[in-house]
Amino acid sequence: MSFSTGPEAVIADGVVGVFHYHLTDDEGTVLDSTRGEDPMAYLHGRGAMIEGLERALTGRAAGETFTVRVEAADAYGALVDAPEQKVRKNQFPKDFPIEVGQMVPLEGEGGAPLNVWISEIKGAWVTLTRNHPLAGQALNFEVHVVGTRPASADELKHGHAHGLDGSHSHGH
Repeated sequence: MSFSTGPEAVIADGVVGVFHYHLTDDEGTVLDSTRGEDPMAYLHGRGAMIEGLERALTGRAAGETFTVRVEAADAYGALVDAPEQKVRKNQFPKDFPIEVGQMVPLEGEGGAPLNVWISEIKGAWVTLTRNHPLAGQALNFEVHVVGTRPASADELKHGHAHGLDGSHSHGH
């Protein structure tokens, strides 16, 4: 892999941070983890990460391990008091993964993007909610910073990391 792992490899704006994480809720239930998988790569300072975790990663050096509790407001936000909506399964494209927790990108008022999530599936009906599955929850992260690398011109232009080494192609 082509990233820096020395103490000079510090996470900052315009830098791709590479790290492993283990995420639990306040009861200790594991919600997500990169243990046993490739680490995560993200472009720092571009909103690609929940605010509280990105803030905790700022200035961290390769090799650092830390824990951080991110309150709901700095994670996926408070629960939104918006009515849920039921739609028929057959209204989804044939190849769409219909599963609880799946994000569904829609178009809101004036064509603005509006993300909703599948909260329930019953028979031919799918329930959609405005709340991310982790909204309203504090999140506890154990983080190990693997390294950093300068972002490529393409990554800076697109506003996100292109994988661990910056080379994945994705049709932009």
